[in-house]
Amino acid sequence: MHIMIINNGYEALACGLLSAFLAQVIKFCVFTIRTRKINFKIFTTTGGMPSSHSAGVMGLSTSVGIIAGFSSLIFAVAFGYALIVMYDAAGLRRAAGKTAACLNRMMDDFYKHDLQAAGGKLKELLGHTPLEVFFGAVFGILFAFAFHNFLVP
Repeated sequence: MHIMIINNGYEALACGLLSAFLAQVIKFCVFTIRTRKINFKIFTTTGGMPSSHSAGVMGLSTSVGIIAGFSSLIFAVAFGYALIVMYDAAGLRRAAGKTAACLNRMMDDFYKHDLQAAGGKLKELLGHTPLEVFFGAVFGILFAFAFHNFLVP
């Protein structure tokens, strides 16, 4: 049995997942070039340029638009979902990261550089700058069109 992934939900899902994964690969490459260090943990972290969340949801919603039409109800749902995810990445998660950074500094001062006594540092890189979200979204859109054109002869 052969499963076709052209012009259906499989294509949209594959596009969203691949665009998010490739954004993480780009993030890894940018980190490696900038710091001249290899850190495979980049693949599992949030934050950084470009936003893989934005790339994934915009790749998914753009793929839905290509397949079902940009005036379809399902595209509207997918695009609305994408906007919420991107707003959350640049808003709420970024604010939480700034709060974690502030708390880490306070705990560092209070525990005199022994943060293990307080349970360790909080994760600070949680969200994205608006620019990281924008470039992630642009990457997801461009990837969706390229992916569809690659699949459809």
